[in-house]
Amino acid sequence: MANCELSETCIFFNDQMPNMPSTAAVFKKMYCEQDYDKCARMMVVKAVGREKVPKDLFPNQKERAEAIIKGSGQ
Repeated sequence: MANCELSETCIFFNDQMPNMPSTAAVFKKMYCEQDYDKCARMMVVKAVGREKVPKDLFPNQKERAEAIIKGSGQ
C-alpha cells in the first residue's frame, strides 16, 4: 500500500507532534504508511473536507471523527 497522500502536508504531524517523536513515529507507521483509511483525520477529510479537521485530532480518535462527521462536535 502506498503512503497517505496527505502525509507530507498533515497539520497534525507537522505542527502538533514535534515534542513526541516516538509517538509520532508509531502513528505515522500505523496510519500514514499502512492503514490511512482508518486514520480519524482522513475519515473527516473524506467525509466533510480538510477544513473541518481539528488540529488536535489524533489519528486514533475514530469516535471523535465520527462525531465530527455527524456534526455533533469537535
